[in-house]
Amino acid sequence: TYDVCEVHPGPNLNMIVGANGTGKSSIVCAICLGLAGKPSFIGRADKVGLFVKQGCLKGVVEIELSKTPDNIIITREIQVVNNTSAWFINRKPTTLKIVEEQIAALNIQVDNLCQFLPQDKVGEFAKLTKIELLEATEKSIGPPEMYQFHCELKNFREKERELEVNVHIIETESSDCEENLCREKTNSLEKMRQRIERFKQDVERYHERKRHLDLIEMLERKRPWVEYENVRQQHEEVKQSRDQAKEELKNLKDMQSPVTKKIQETEDNYKNLDMKIKDKAAEIKEISQKCKQKQDALEMKDKQIEEINQAFRMKKDEEMDRQSKIHNTHKMIEDWKNELSTMAVCENLQPQTDAVNNELKILQEERANIDSDISDLTAEKMNQEREKKRIIDRLGQLNNIMNIKEENLKGRFRDTHSALMWLRSNKDKFKKKVCEPMMLEINMKDNRHAKYVENHISANDMKAFVFESQEDMEIFLMRDHQKLRVNAVCAPAESCAESLPSRPIEELHRYGFFSYLRELFDAPHPVMSYLCSQYRVHDVPVGTEKTRNMIERVIQETKLRQIYTAEEKYIVKVSVYTNLTLSTNTSLRVAQFLTSSVDTDERKQLENQQQDINNTLKSLDMRLTSLFERQKHLERRDNELRQQKKELLERGNRRRQLESKIDVKYDSLRQLEQDAINLEKESQQANAKIKEINTQKARLVTELMHLIKDCVSLNILKADLVLQSTTVAAEKNRLESEYKEASVQLKAAE
Repeated sequence: TYDVCEVHPGPNLNMIVGANGTGKSSIVCAICLGLAGKPSFIGRADKVGLFVKQGCLKGVVEIELSKTPDNIIITREIQVVNNTSAWFINRKPTTLKIVEEQIAALNIQVDNLCQFLPQDKVGEFAKLTKIELLEATEKSIGPPEMYQFHCELKNFREKERELEVNVHIIETESSDCEENLCREKTNSLEKMRQRIERFKQDVERYHERKRHLDLIEMLERKRPWVEYENVRQQHEEVKQSRDQAKEELKNLKDMQSPVTKKIQETEDNYKNLDMKIKDKAAEIKEISQKCKQKQDALEMKDKQIEEINQAFRMKKDEEMDRQSKIHNTHKMIEDWKNELSTMAVCENLQPQTDAVNNELKILQEERANIDSDISDLTAEKMNQEREKKRIIDRLGQLNNIMNIKEENLKGRFRDTHSALMWLRSNKDKFKKKVCEPMMLEINMKDNRHAKYVENHISANDMKAFVFESQEDMEIFLMRDHQKLRVNAVCAPAESCAESLPSRPIEELHRYGFFSYLRELFDAPHPVMSYLCSQYRVHDVPVGTEKTRNMIERVIQETKLRQIYTAEEKYIVKVSVYTNLTLSTNTSLRVAQFLTSSVDTDERKQLENQQQDINNTLKSLDMRLTSLFERQKHLERRDNELRQQKKELLERGNRRRQLESKIDVKYDSLRQLEQDAINLEKESQQANAKIKEINTQKARLVTELMHLIKDCVSLNILKADLVLQSTTVAAEKNRLESEYKEASVQLKAAE
């Protein structure tokens, strides 16, 4: 049942109970087999391999036993294939004999039914005699020597009896042999009589058993005949039932035949009525379509009459509108004539007009100049903004590189990064310049050369802060009592940043050297001064593969103490005692800190340019604001002058305009008088058309009435047919329902 099961018994476990299949035997078998018990003790199988779960190749039992001072753990691994076991004590391999000794020392007896009683051994336990129960109890709960003493006591008793018999024999040797023989015969006779009595009861039981067996044999012979008779009677009864069912089935079929015929007749009648209903519906549909056509024609005639009336109304409205226009035109001509008669002779407005024109010309020139200035300033502002965006983008790129370097610092030296954050927030506490960790301040001119600088400067100095004064460094190291492990160095008091090398690099070109270390990177002045002082970066040359190929010659001729080739670093020393030149070389490590560099000069230059552009943009905005205000003022003045000019021109042109308008209105009046409409004639024509259409409508109404009458009569006939069809359908459904019920009975009968 189980793949894995772990049991923790309580302190007084003495019985395991449970329903079938819950695992009682799994626990009992595990206890027996795990404590060196044999399969026969359980009474279920004779081989240990049969106790392993079916389908598995191995089973394991592990039992922990209480023992002072330390518990012991006994493990048994059972292999199914070869039916063998492996034993372990405290997970160390051991033998069965040692396991049995350990178990015996704890007085554990899985073969003693008084101490360990499997379910299949209950019968054997019940058969134990009182003597066997006593011995088993002694073994189970007594001290180990109790059963041994008991066995010795029994042996002593047997020896005592033997000695008593021997003494009795010696004492009675001189007695009468016949008396002894008679006593023996009498005892033998009594014993035989007792045996005969016991055998007599056995014989009676035997004869009774024989009689029972004979009776069983006779009844076994009679059983088939009794069974046959019962089945035969059942067969006769079933046969009669079958014949009766056949008769009932025949009667049902005879009863159902007329119903079937009647259903068929009803079905035919229903189909005939349905065909007639469909025909009437088709006729009604056809007449309805004709009615619809007549109705559409009538609606069309109504529309034609409405169109004729609408056209006449439009003619009437048009004539009324013409009369109104003529009246309004006469009135306008009369008003203009009155105004013309009262108007004075036109005054001389030319000087005023010329003055306004001159001022407008001056304003336009000034506005053109302002527009030109605004255009130039706007173009310059756009150029400055484009340049500002370029600078911001470039600064963003440089800041991204710095962020990468700071993330690298944070990932490798968390304390140093925390100190850096503190420094940036507390710069006001220091008197002189403080440089951030060298790995952030050093910027390579070419990232390919970073490996030379990193192999030359120690890792501790790469993460060190550089101070210009000892006092500032002490303030930094206190750092508000923060417990951070950081490095700090102080630049030399006398600057070494501009120190000259021992020889120009040009002298070393023939050996493959192309630069000193100092020329490969940029750094703030204090950092460069410290590196020149501490690491002499100004006097350590960097070579190529050519240098590596002629390294011995380079060492001998140049007397250099430190040399870099393409992939190696050489350190040269001269022995004080032998004056011999000794050199050691190491492969260069891959650069980790300086591969991402920022050009500080470029960054500072970009920041200065950004500030200049901001100032320029501010000045341009002020100038543009002033020009826009002047431009608005000129626009207002321009509008005022144009309005004055317009008023002067209107005053001069008013008389000519009035004379021209009066002439135009007279022409329009003559045209209106020519376009007169004869309303009486139009009314007669419209009435004649309407009369003709009404005649056509009367004819259509007569035809429509005849069609409606035909449709009504057809609908009456159709309704009558539908009623008949409904009655037939109801009768048909009733018959089908009865037929269905009869069919169910018929099917059951069949």
